[in-house]
Amino acid sequence: MLIRMSTATQSRRSTPLHSVSVAGAVVRDDGRMLAIRRVDNGRWELPGGVLEIEEAPEGGVRREVLEETGVEVDVERLTGVYKNMARGIVALVFRCRPVGGTARTSDEAAAVSWLTPDEVAVVMAEAYAVRLLDAIGDNPPYVRIHDGQRLVAG
Repeated sequence: MLIRMSTATQSRRSTPLHSVSVAGAVVRDDGRMLAIRRVDNGRWELPGGVLEIEEAPEGGVRREVLEETGVEVDVERLTGVYKNMARGIVALVFRCRPVGGTARTSDEAAAVSWLTPDEVAVVMAEAYAVRLLDAIGDNPPYVRIHDGQRLVAG
């Protein structure tokens, strides 16, 4: 017996799946930026994670930053969209400002620190440092692709 799929079903099956994550580029008034050293891989990155199905992006950023660092934030604006080509992850990065809480470690963050832009450029892989550095200033949102470590040409 031959079963045929509708064109819509075939299209859904051939559509690539992507994960959507959110991250907070949290910037204090003195210009220092919030970063975590991840427990799972030891790398310095922005606080963030996978956006829940029922969650708005801004709510996801507030939740992730608070869970990972103890810092409460107001979300100001989208500063960039970044795609990890190797893993199929699209990250939405939002500039945030701290409004409460106290920085602390968590199950996901072995260390939490407020870094200068120069320190960010030294301790983070290019693909993650650029997310924080793109959030400085009033530029329109950036769209960048990377391989998990370095930016790649689009």
